Amino acid sequence: MEIGLYTFGDLGTNPATGERIDARRRLSDLLEEIRLADEVGLDLFGLGEHHRPNYVVSSPATVLAAAASVTGRIRLSSAVTVLSSDDPVRVFEQFATLDNLSDGRAELMVGRGSFIESFPLFGYDLGDYDALFEEKLAMLLAINERERLSWPGTTHTQAVEGLGIYPRPVNGALPVWIAAGGTPQSMVRAGALGLPLALAIIGGEPRRFAPLADLYRRAAAESGHAEKARVSLNVHGFVGEDGKRAADLFFPAQKAVMDQLGRERGWGPQSRAQFDAAMSPEGAQFVGSPAQIVDKILGLREDLGFDRVSMQMAIGVIEHSEMLKAIEVLGTKVAPELRKAG
Repeated sequence: MEIGLYTFGDLGTNPATGERIDARRRLSDLLEEIRLADEVGLDLFGLGEHHRPNYVVSSPATVLAAAASVTGRIRLSSAVTVLSSDDPVRVFEQFATLDNLSDGRAELMVGRGSFIESFPLFGYDLGDYDALFEEKLAMLLAINERERLSWPGTTHTQAVEGLGIYPRPVNGALPVWIAAGGTPQSMVRAGALGLPLALAIIGGEPRRFAPLADLYRRAAAESGHAEKARVSLNVHGFVGEDGKRAADLFFPAQKAVMDQLGRERGWGPQSRAQFDAAMSPEGAQFVGSPAQIVDKILGLREDLGFDRVSMQMAIGVIEHSEMLKAIEVLGTKVAPELRKAG
């Protein structure tokens, strides 16, 4: 099993210390976190694209290129690239460049995006939300498949007549994952295309996503792609030698982010009791000691059938030294136990 990390590069005020973290400081800390994740043997580090004042990563490929220069083994991925509001040619070129800089360690995770700021920012109509993604994904996959692109153009993509797109990835093609939040249509699309699925589980009971994972695998099998089917769980979590202390560190930062989203989307503030309940084996918070995290992941594996877990530990602003400790524990105490389990 693979285990990794992802983040959006949160900015703001540390709720525990009151320290204000700006873009320059967060990027410096972020590179140190990625370097340590590589050193302790984690498999993946992903960066999500956002265009909001409380996140520093608007250009994942740029930050990942910097990370390529300070790492040697870890895979470097977007998490996610909002393909709907981007140009598939430029996305491919950026990540193929990253792939060459990192000696073949680049990965693309594409999605429609849970925030909508990029649509008006880049001149797209939110009413075309689904069509934009479907058409641009098809174009991206065509670019990934062959060096010279002949593309007829669609409503939301330009025609290309036999032009080469460079550089090419080290191993011929980029790994492309589809990230989805749980709609059946997304499961079927990923399976039918033979693409691996990153399943975002940030609320509710993870085991309730099992029918969606099964739908994905059925769609893959029916399209002749059964051997390509892979599932990653993308979750919120935090690990520490002491489970209660890990929860005490993570809760204020995570609450600040989720309460802000709640104000925007219409749900109430998160209580500590709700958070603690979600730390149970059936809850969506992957927070606790190494043993608790290992037991929770392995307990869900049979029903959900995943072979990768990617944790968002840096959600909100958490003391950098504490984040480094958590990364070390994840790499040295959690990952080895998960790999033993196969």
